Amino acid sequence: MQKTYRLLIDCPDQVGLVAAVSQFLAQHNAAIVEANHHTDVATQRFFMRHEICADSVNLDHQTFSRAFDEMAKQYQMRWKLSDSLHKPRIALLASKESHCLVDLLHRWHTGELHAEIACVIANHQQMKKFADWYEVPFYHLDFQHQDKRVAFDQIERLIDELQVDVTILARFMQILPNHLCTKLFGKIINIHHSFLPSFAGARPYQQAYDRGVKLIGATCHYVTADLDEGPIIEQSVKRISHSDNPADMVRKGKDCEVTALAHGVRYHLQDRVIIHQNKTVVFA
Repeated sequence: MQKTYRLLIDCPDQVGLVAAVSQFLAQHNAAIVEANHHTDVATQRFFMRHEICADSVNLDHQTFSRAFDEMAKQYQMRWKLSDSLHKPRIALLASKESHCLVDLLHRWHTGELHAEIACVIANHQQMKKFADWYEVPFYHLDFQHQDKRVAFDQIERLIDELQVDVTILARFMQILPNHLCTKLFGKIINIHHSFLPSFAGARPYQQAYDRGVKLIGATCHYVTADLDEGPIIEQSVKRISHSDNPADMVRKGKDCEVTALAHGVRYHLQDRVIIHQNKTVVFA
């Protein structure tokens, strides 16, 4: 893998931004291998993602960051410079459904996800066999026979102790406490089916079948205290026909969940997502 630096910028829109960044990079012999820009006209906010060949830059990462920070202050930039060789540490949380968990473990195992799986955490013991197969540490937390606050304290402690960079709710069917959502904002990702809020509660696919829906899908998003309403990273949809029964819809729905979650996680790991208010800019 070619080593690159990923430069993300979020700042008020103004004349000369692209020129200023380009001039800075040119001064330090930085070769740009990918460049993306976007302006949110409604909020007058500018977003940029540049991927730079690290070997071309005549400064090390720390010195480059200090030098860029001086210019960034002039333009009120929120910015980040990351190293593509760094592997973020992931915690995967799961419940009974295994499809999203197994898919992410497989993608990691085959090298598709550039990360380290720090652990699998589940509130159902049967998820252990998947973690064991991929030789990933497994932690079972009991949500039935102890106070949920205790279980979530254990999750929080594991995330801290294992130095987890991003937490992924791979069909983890427990509602996180508000303080944990706030603490992990921008670093915790969830997946849910597309039937909310229309078909909430039990058997959403049966409800959708009874209603005769023609499209189903899934949404990958960052977690906030507002349940399933965080900034959206990725969505996937499939068409439903009159010949599809509820079991077909469940199967197609799982396909959507797997696809949307995998794409969303990959975008996050590659520093392609910038959160803006309750939306995202995704340079896919």
